[in-house]
Amino acid sequence: MASPFRQAGEMTQLGGRVVMMALRRPVGYWGEVRDQMVQILKLCWLPMMVATIAFGFGAPGLQGGNIINLFGVPERLGSFFIMASVREFAPWINAMVIAGVVGTAMTADLGARRIREEIDAMEVLGVDPVRTLILPRVIAVTIMTGLMDLVALVFGVIGGFIAAVFVFDASAAAFVNSFFDNATTTDIWGSVVKTTVFGLIIGVVCSYKGFRAEGGPSGVGRAVNQAVVISFAAIWVFNWVFTTILLGLNPDMHVYK
Repeated sequence: MASPFRQAGEMTQLGGRVVMMALRRPVGYWGEVRDQMVQILKLCWLPMMVATIAFGFGAPGLQGGNIINLFGVPERLGSFFIMASVREFAPWINAMVIAGVVGTAMTADLGARRIREEIDAMEVLGVDPVRTLILPRVIAVTIMTGLMDLVALVFGVIGGFIAAVFVFDASAAAFVNSFFDNATTTDIWGSVVKTTVFGLIIGVVCSYKGFRAEGGPSGVGRAVNQAVVISFAAIWVFNWVFTTILLGLNPDMHVYK
């Protein structure tokens, strides 16, 4: 097995190769991309909805609401959800669901093709397996992760709305007004851009681990586990860097109205 640093370099190289392929000759794979996007939507919309409502209700909803309710203003939970859900929880849950559902399937599929020597056969026939198998999957996961973030944002806020209105007896109109008084365009596009990059990371990491799987069926299982762990770690690191830069460039986002 290659060292972690070598694997990180090879993943970066694969990501660059995929991006250059997509930009230089963006034809011939959009049918497969469409099919992959439809499949991702079918697999992820329900887990995404349930997870974001549950997390929005539980962590920032109940816990944040308990603190805010001490000051007698549970309606302010709407502004709190800009920080808790829009900036952090919704993108994070979105990435976790995509990696856990779609990323594992990608790794297992490519790994199975590798141990059955299908990929070797494609290379012998002169077919580029990266363009044929990996590129459509990475593009589909990247696009759908960004789009699914909008779903995560909506249902995450719904979870907070349920906690504020039905648990802490806040005014529904005041919660909504507090949310939109503090919501900015930067918050929304920052959340979507961040999760789109999350999708690219998931697609590249999971494709790499499946593409390089070895050791038979047990090796594919190890590749799936490693792909999810590496994806999570890379997402957390990128999230920290991106959020730090975004808040540093937009100090007004620290102010709540």
